[in-house]
Amino acid sequence: MKILLIVLTVLIGYLYGSINFALVIGKTFFHKDIRNEGSHNLGGTNAGRVLGKKVGIIVILLDSTKSIISILFARYMSATYGLTDNLQYITAFACIFGHCYPVFADFKGGKGVSSAVAYALMTNVYGFIISIAVFLVTLKTTKYVSLSSMLGALSVLIASPFLGYPAFGIFINFCIAALIIYRHSANIERLRNGTENKISWM
Repeated sequence: MKILLIVLTVLIGYLYGSINFALVIGKTFFHKDIRNEGSHNLGGTNAGRVLGKKVGIIVILLDSTKSIISILFARYMSATYGLTDNLQYITAFACIFGHCYPVFADFKGGKGVSSAVAYALMTNVYGFIISIAVFLVTLKTTKYVSLSSMLGALSVLIASPFLGYPAFGIFINFCIAALIIYRHSANIERLRNGTENKISWM
């Protein structure tokens, strides 16, 4: 019974993560599929580039709620049914993975950054502060959202052993950082070639 509840919780986290707000807002209010414009990415940065700054911010905030709601739901299930405390980490990763590979959008989604930042907020406020600080300083000095995102994710991973994360939490932090870096593979290549786009709408 408990295994089924764990699987159900993780699956719900993945499905909620698969809801792509950039795609929904773009098609509903602007009659645009942002997968066909800008960087073709279904994330807040491209939404801001294609649909405007306000929409970009809204998408980033909505994407952030994915991890928050998924973790709160996982904690509720753990407390109510006596499930493992690690369920929040598994469910959060499933949610972020769903954002990157959404079943509702042909498994082509965003890069998981907003959801990952919210994950840090929910699991360790110091990790959240570190990630935001690294992100903002890097963005201010380079104007590269991709580089800022990857360094922000890596900063949480590196700091994890000193922030009180349990061993399983550190493992999930590694998985999240690896996923974010993998999702930025094309950006890394452009950074190497000096062709990566700098952010302007932020």
